[in-house]
Amino acid sequence: MAKNINILVLCTGNSARSVLSEAILNRRGEDRIRAYSAGSKPTGKVNPFAIKLLDGKGYDTSGFRSKSWDEFAAVDAPEMDVVITVCDSAAGETCPIWPGAPVTVHWAFPDPAYVEGTDADKLQAFSDVYDAIDPLIERLVALDIASMDAPAVKAALNDIYKTR
Repeated sequence: MAKNINILVLCTGNSARSVLSEAILNRRGEDRIRAYSAGSKPTGKVNPFAIKLLDGKGYDTSGFRSKSWDEFAAVDAPEMDVVITVCDSAAGETCPIWPGAPVTVHWAFPDPAYVEGTDADKLQAFSDVYDAIDPLIERLVALDIASMDAPAVKAALNDIYKTR
């Protein structure tokens, strides 16, 4: 695998979980990991509660947008080393053929965009999902993925999810 690891995080709408994951991966991965996110049926906008949460944690959210996974299956797209689905519906869909045959894993998290209630309730739901994703990503970035073969990467990422 390449020295700099490219990771694509997918969910259906690309408005919440995948965006949170992209942000955390890029922060924690520093210059070793470049993360992207996309959706099978993008909503066209990032959920405002995802933006509010990330802003509150000091992330630069100016570049986030809801986009189709087709952008990453194109000939000129960055080649991915790892693709992680973070919602059950995206995991069950037929994904495009990714250039480079990346390792694929599924890490399911509840969709905070469906939480009803007050704005405080909704923001708490996003915070809860962030808090569930963050420790897994912390363990992912601790791996020396660049020195591992694909089956070892897949096994390690599956173990991280199973032992959460």
